[in-house]
Amino acid sequence: MNSEFQREQERVDNVMEIITEEISRLEKETARRKDEVVRIRRHFWDEVKVNTDTFDDYLETIIGLRQEAQALSVNQSTHRQASKRLSTLRRMQEIPYFGRIDFLEEGEPAQEQIYIGISSLSDASGEDFLIYDWRAPVSSVYYDYQPGPAKYETPGGTVQGILEKKWQYLIRGGVLQSMFDTSLTIGDEILQQVLGKGNDKQMHNIVATIQQEQNRIIRHDRGRLLIVHGAAGSGKTSAALQRIAYLLYKYRDHLNADQIILFSPNSMFSSYVSNVLPELGEENMQQVTFQEYLDHRLSKEFHVETPYEQLEYVLTAPHTPLYSSRLASIRFKASAHFFEAIQSYRQSLESSGMLFKDITFRGEPVVTAQQIAERFYSHDTSLRFHNRLEKLREWLIKEINEVQKAERKKPWVQEEIELLSNEEYHEAHAYLAEKRGFKREEMADYEMEPKALAQLIVHQKLKPLRRRVRALRFVDFKGIYKQLFADPEQITHWMKGETPAEWAAICEETLNMLDEEKLFYEDATPFLLLKELIQGFQTNSSIKHIVVDEAQDYSPFQFEFLKRLFPAARMTVLGDFNQAIFAHASEKVDFHMLTSLYGPDQTEWINITRSYRSTKPIIEFTRRLVPNGERIIPFERDGERPALKQVADHAELHSCIAAKVADLQNQGLNSIAIICKSAEESMRAYESLSGIDGIKLLKSNSLEYEQGVVVIPAYLSKGIEFDAVIIYDASEQVYGEESLRRMFYTACTRAMHNLQLYSVGEPSPFVRSALQEGFIEA
Repeated sequence: MNSEFQREQERVDNVMEIITEEISRLEKETARRKDEVVRIRRHFWDEVKVNTDTFDDYLETIIGLRQEAQALSVNQSTHRQASKRLSTLRRMQEIPYFGRIDFLEEGEPAQEQIYIGISSLSDASGEDFLIYDWRAPVSSVYYDYQPGPAKYETPGGTVQGILEKKWQYLIRGGVLQSMFDTSLTIGDEILQQVLGKGNDKQMHNIVATIQQEQNRIIRHDRGRLLIVHGAAGSGKTSAALQRIAYLLYKYRDHLNADQIILFSPNSMFSSYVSNVLPELGEENMQQVTFQEYLDHRLSKEFHVETPYEQLEYVLTAPHTPLYSSRLASIRFKASAHFFEAIQSYRQSLESSGMLFKDITFRGEPVVTAQQIAERFYSHDTSLRFHNRLEKLREWLIKEINEVQKAERKKPWVQEEIELLSNEEYHEAHAYLAEKRGFKREEMADYEMEPKALAQLIVHQKLKPLRRRVRALRFVDFKGIYKQLFADPEQITHWMKGETPAEWAAICEETLNMLDEEKLFYEDATPFLLLKELIQGFQTNSSIKHIVVDEAQDYSPFQFEFLKRLFPAARMTVLGDFNQAIFAHASEKVDFHMLTSLYGPDQTEWINITRSYRSTKPIIEFTRRLVPNGERIIPFERDGERPALKQVADHAELHSCIAAKVADLQNQGLNSIAIICKSAEESMRAYESLSGIDGIKLLKSNSLEYEQGVVVIPAYLSKGIEFDAVIIYDASEQVYGEESLRRMFYTACTRAMHNLQLYSVGEPSPFVRSALQEGFIEA
């Protein structure tokens, strides 16, 4: 074994030498290319002779411009590619590769030793691969097979063979620390070391420890929709990010990072995962929250409630008078029934119900709302709805043009002309001269007619009105949405299913909000859908792939909307219904409703049940908190049992938490979360625990995930993991309702190494059986 180890170290030395040489070459190349780009930019116009006297001169100028622009583009592109490769090689200096397979391809006389790392590397001749990229087709054998018959897919077909051996390496800074000959999918030794580490500020790539079930997610390449349902800590998000890197590698000729969007649960999570793709030598995809998209589209018209404001209301206002009707509103407006109602309502607008706004100029009506409605329902009625709106828009522009003719003779126009500054007058003169065909040097000869100036003044004043008409801002979208709720009986015309018992109260509350220029979060997507169905969808066909994380928090309504918004995109959906904490999901929910999005033939499911985040004792406890928890398989990583301490009051609670934090820090655990039920409870806890050195409060608008000791509401902690978790108050008073079970489970499953629960008074019913069975230390 020593001689084998020595040979492998010699190979590492050889690889490191080639990486160092390649880095040196690329450093010179990038410096040279950068200088070239700077030179071209600085002397761009020196190289081009601008002459437009004759058509041939003009053509020569255009060709010269194009050649210089092309040279600049080539140098910029080459510099960008070289810089990207340089960045990857520098990471490979630390860990050049992590695995090896000895593969005998069918029909070949000898096996090939294939070393696997984050990127490929050739020898000095460029003919032989020293390292294969983890995304290369042959690398899938490393993740998917134990020694024995194996195969992998290539563009040219399936390659069959025998996997004779599989090795794992632990290399750091060019030194081979250990190597394992393993018959496991991925040997537990490396995975144990990775999972046993402390957490830090950002998620990292998992290419050295990808499991077989995760590899299925990463390399999946069929259909429009991939649904991944996995237990907390099963590596769903990690696998999805590795999947993006794989797609960028496989389709590198016609897919780039700008064509992929990740819908994150919040901005803090976006910051947490932002390091993974750059670690793999890829640019980050676009990241957005669904709320950011809603704000982008609606914030000019309404104040839109956020999902966290909605959830905070659900958690903290159960005894207020309107609570039950608000809860019913949240659930109903997230349903497929309400989606159908919106679509049917839009259909009904073809014959009646469209509302418009007066178009006015200088306080006088140009066309009244009633006149617009009469025109819409009496002209061009055989055309499709959107074409009728287009014709209406053209008619309104003509009406504005008629107004322009009439207005230019009115006294106000002369007053405006007299108020023009010298600069404004000269600008108008130059504009009209150019319009009449005068060249720059001839403009002084142009005599501006008063009539032309008057026409220009009126045209400029009417510009905003034309803009409003072209943007369909004469349609009263708010009024049209209000009509849905004006008469509680009316919705039966547009919907087959039953309305909630509280429907009349829901209608009244919705109308009150709309009158205040506000939208409940549950109304934001329906309002936007109705608006899009009326004016035509503002689709984005450039996006080729969307990834939706924490998908259990999205309603069927929102998924239907995303499908229409990105018609050319394939979709990867990740979630865990045991963590479905929003009010619309508090009844029985699952991902089966998504099958109808693209149909069963275009949809594939992958369930992953093994959990890697937490130690085995923590998972043994947390899986008892949820239905079918026995299906969650813990990874064999030992640790301390979760502990529960019952205290008499909040003063004792805060004293115990402060002492526990100090103890955890002494054990070397740096990332410690004190998890509360709500933002309200988090604020109280933070104020009471402010004596803890460096403690931070994380809120829904926090832009970055913070290391150290943090106080955080359970719903914001989703998708993030901590070395240690302290459940602030796991008492019956705080977590007594069955509807909070999933939230409690979410909070507990954030812990990697240590889980401590406190209870002011009687503990929650969620933990009692685990106490009796010995899964929690009292």
